[in-house]
Amino acid sequence: MKGFDPKFKDFPDYIIKITQEIWEGRGVATLNHYYAPDIPVRTPMGVSIGNQAVIASTMATINEFPDRQLYGEDVIWSGDEDAGFLSSHRLLTTATHTRDGQFGPATGRKWVVRVIADCAAKDDTIYDEWLIRDYGGLVRQLGLGPRDYAAGLIEAEGGIANAAQVFTPAMDVDGGYHGTGNDNIWGQRYAGTLSRMMDKDFATIGTDYDRAVIGEYAGAVNSIGRDETTQFWLGLRSSFPNATFTIHHQIGMDGGMMSPRSAIRWSLDGLHEGWGSFGKPSGAPVHVMGMCHAEYGPFGPEGHAIRREFALIDEVAIWKQILMHQ
Repeated sequence: MKGFDPKFKDFPDYIIKITQEIWEGRGVATLNHYYAPDIPVRTPMGVSIGNQAVIASTMATINEFPDRQLYGEDVIWSGDEDAGFLSSHRLLTTATHTRDGQFGPATGRKWVVRVIADCAAKDDTIYDEWLIRDYGGLVRQLGLGPRDYAAGLIEAEGGIANAAQVFTPAMDVDGGYHGTGNDNIWGQRYAGTLSRMMDKDFATIGTDYDRAVIGEYAGAVNSIGRDETTQFWLGLRSSFPNATFTIHHQIGMDGGMMSPRSAIRWSLDGLHEGWGSFGKPSGAPVHVMGMCHAEYGPFGPEGHAIRREFALIDEVAIWKQILMHQ
């Protein structure tokens, strides 16, 4: 790869190895090289600017969860060495809450959640990033609910008038990556499935998903079968029934000893005006950042169907918007 250290055999190898070097290898200082000095990192909870902010956050997390591990499950990517690359990196992360920190006094509890990070890279440097951690799943495993944890954050930050705002498009910055992915058929198929569901056509789950689909959803939820997949997507959409659904980035891939698969980054923008996964309608304006991966198999009416789906949103960020409106 032009501009990258020759020790990396390809782009997925680069992403997996630098993640391991930073976290398990405790090479936090390498972020001075691997992350651009002015990189914007967007999460549902806000935007941070610069690699020094990433370094500070990384050290705080390692301090609170000293045994944290990040297991790379997949890297779905697009681009080339001339234009640059975009990786959608899915991780399974584990840890024990052994020290006080962002998530309160140490509980001694173990947790397992997923993370998806979309990273733009060129010349051995990551310069633009979008990241979702399953904070809802994490706080549940620490004995809290996402709503209660969000309420505690608001109080700790000085109340509604002073609490930090979560990410919305209005606060976005231009980090330099302007790609939208690729036109691979598997990305097109998955984009079509998500778009139909967001258009309230949940019957598409019966045709586009394998009967034995395994879902890994926000809240550290593991589901089996189409009915439980429907519960996740219907619960989300019914909370924001008139919100605008937008696909921001779409990748499809096949080959590489893996199933055909897709990675999509999307958003919902609208009012919390329906009964669903977020309780009584509040009328709050809400921005939902979402990231999904899907893996395909041969068992479907047209010879293909989604066998595994990974869908992340940040329930804590959503509840924070609802509570701050109330």
